[in-house]
Amino acid sequence: MESGQNRKRNWGLFSNYAHVLVCLTRMPQPTTREIALLVGITERATQRIVTRLVEAGIAKIRKEGRRNLYDLDFNQRLRHPLEAHKTVGDFLKLINPESEHLV
Repeated sequence: MESGQNRKRNWGLFSNYAHVLVCLTRMPQPTTREIALLVGITERATQRIVTRLVEAGIAKIRKEGRRNLYDLDFNQRLRHPLEAHKTVGDFLKLINPESEHLV
């Protein structure tokens, strides 16, 4: 049984998708392992999320040497009807307002 204190820490307002997006904007060339460690999920889950972001047109992957570089389309609309009036860039500016490449 979880203590009350542990239960309070086991949830957050944002999904793993949101956390992965934040990592992709804060780190210039993150590896899947680095993202997974920061988000607290497996590398496989990270790969699945990145694949879905690519399929949705939010992210594009390009190779540079052995590393992946991620280009995000900040103009893509958020997917849920409650947030569809906002863009990926709007969300990311909320989380990281000092980021120069979101302007």
